[in-house]
Amino acid sequence: MRIGVDLEKCQGHTLCAIAAAEVFDLDDHDGHAIVKHANGLIPSELEQAAARAMMTCPEQAIHELP
Repeated sequence: MRIGVDLEKCQGHTLCAIAAAEVFDLDDHDGHAIVKHANGLIPSELEQAAARAMMTCPEQAIHELP
């Protein structure tokens, strides 16, 4: 699974980092979500956490990449 964050939609609610701290960091400057894993590639053991975070985003800024 690969995921990305649309920074135009992200409002920095931090819900993704709360739901999946092992997947997301927050930008120190504006609080936008940052995927911790290179190229957005999520290890299989963290896929459920990433999916949970996608569902918690009120702006639907987190999406699966091809």
